[in-house]
Amino acid sequence: MRIEARSLSFSVRGKALLSDVSLSAQPGETLALVGPNGSGKSTLMRLLAGLARPSQGDVLLAEQPLARLSRREIAQRIAIVEQQADTAERITARSVVELGRTPWLSALRPWSGEDTRQVDKALRTVEMEAFAQREWATLSGGERQRLHIARALAQQPGLLLLDEPTNHLDIHHQLSILNCVRNLKVTAVVALHDLNQALTCDRVAVLSGGRLVASGTPQQALTPDTVSEVFGITARQVRDAGGGAPHLSFHLA
Repeated sequence: MRIEARSLSFSVRGKALLSDVSLSAQPGETLALVGPNGSGKSTLMRLLAGLARPSQGDVLLAEQPLARLSRREIAQRIAIVEQQADTAERITARSVVELGRTPWLSALRPWSGEDTRQVDKALRTVEMEAFAQREWATLSGGERQRLHIARALAQQPGLLLLDEPTNHLDIHHQLSILNCVRNLKVTAVVALHDLNQALTCDRVAVLSGGRLVASGTPQQALTPDTVSEVFGITARQVRDAGGGAPHLSFHLA
């Protein structure tokens, strides 16, 4: 499912948080959003999800203006995992994931075996089957994050939005979640802090001060000059001795 932002701007009480941002993600593509804290990544995510309306510009989902879709229609097409997603309910891990099926349920379409299969599949994908009956309050931050991702997967979206999904995760689950996202047959937009993780995505958009400063393949967008300018560090591309994919090495400027 294609998502496109056209000249998006967003202001709060006269303060511009996002200014004239245009970008798109093609069907099945994983687009990484990178930038320093306060660069506008989370604001852009909320606009793409329809959780906030732009001050100017439009978001198009599969060529349709997002503003014309109902909340139910959006929920059936877009799943988002936000940084601060949480629940205070006394609820099991499995119940959290089952919430992802809500957009598809109605009086005419009650819970079915297909819903159960999608929940099972989502729990398997994030390696949380063994935790299904645990109470939410007993889980670590990383375990909760994996369940929020599973809830989004159970929703069967055409577009998956992940705002810094690897926060709180150990390195094994960071790599496995990103690998899972890349292998899903959905369009994904992922906000990341780790620039080397962004290098593994199909395309990268670099934000700074609420503006888009670079966009393209990882090698086009994350040049040492761009990284140095945006993040205030010295960066260089390094290829390991085994001939693997290049990665970035960083030093204070």
